[in-house]
Amino acid sequence: MQTQTLAIRRPSPTSDRAAVDQARITAVALRLFAEYGYRATTMADIASEMGIRGPSLYKHIRAKHEMLGEIMVDTMHSLIALQRTAIDAGGNNSVRLRRVVETHVRYHATHRERAFVGNREIGNLRPPHADRVLALRDAYEHNLRGVIEAGRASGEFTVAHPRLVSYAILDMGKGVAAWFRSDGPYSADQIAYIYADMAIGMATGVGGDGDHRDGKRKGT
Repeated sequence: MQTQTLAIRRPSPTSDRAAVDQARITAVALRLFAEYGYRATTMADIASEMGIRGPSLYKHIRAKHEMLGEIMVDTMHSLIALQRTAIDAGGNNSVRLRRVVETHVRYHATHRERAFVGNREIGNLRPPHADRVLALRDAYEHNLRGVIEAGRASGEFTVAHPRLVSYAILDMGKGVAAWFRSDGPYSADQIAYIYADMAIGMATGVGGDGDHRDGKRKGT
């Protein structure tokens, strides 16, 4: 596979007057990782995009792989926090599953760069970030599967393989980050509600994409 060359052309900076802080470095790195890929993006590219000299960047970050690791760890912390809020909001297991799936899908639609980089670049992580991200991903899946298993135990769901349904739901949401556009035919909320219908359908064995084709949320 041919490596894409960055088409970033900036005049050589003559000073480091541009504001440099961790949030700005992360935002620039994330954008370049999403657009060109982690391996094709260099520290020099990030510095050039910020309008500073390359050595100045090393005053704030030691290595490119640390930026990737911190981005992915922060992304998983955000996802888990949102997921926990959705679970703790109450309701029966059908309502909880619907809410968890909506949260998962909505995040992937509204934080596309973070979600896209997090899914595509997992193989480029190094320890200790790799271990942390994998542990957080396991916890995220375990929480979702817990809702499905609770619904199965209560008789709300008839699914025979909760783990496989959990994997399928997570994969559906991840895919949204690759194709969603804010100017597309569906809003992030509409997609979240429709995908939640599909998830309920998988958990109950009933087709779940017919109730909300207008993109309106069920009154739960």
